[in-house]
Amino acid sequence: MAVEFSIRDLLWPRRTILNEVGIGPGMRVLDYGCGPGSYVLPAAQMVGETGRVYALDMHPLALASVRRLCARKRLTNVTTILSDCNTGLGESEVDVALLYDVLHDVENRGPLLRELHRVLKPQGLLSASDHHLKGQRLATLLTEQCLFRLLRKGRWAYDFVPVDI
Repeated sequence: MAVEFSIRDLLWPRRTILNEVGIGPGMRVLDYGCGPGSYVLPAAQMVGETGRVYALDMHPLALASVRRLCARKRLTNVTTILSDCNTGLGESEVDVALLYDVLHDVENRGPLLRELHRVLKPQGLLSASDHHLKGQRLATLLTEQCLFRLLRKGRWAYDFVPVDI
């Protein structure tokens, strides 16, 4: 799978996708379901020394890969989180949550969406894409619990904002 990600990242650089999201210096970004860290390196560079990237995955080997990548690149602004739902982050702590190619694997989406809603700042952004869930299906799954509303459909992902509850 790591080879597939490497090829994908060459064809569609992750930084291009993150530029569309609007990640910038000082931001706090949660990469939920980070896998081997395809988005972690560019996100960490984009948020800079004053920002932070939280790389969450339920697979210890994925997080070991992220830690090796961070050590190799001397990144000190990345925190790894081993979890299948709870982030352990504070309320309204995150500017941007990335949910890329994860949603199709989650059977009970309610707890995940509530956790993302909890950690996102009121003006935060949930950026989501999933090659297993096309167009309207993805948007429906993320808005049906009335925790998020669709802000825009970009070239690479759908962006959602939290709804006041």
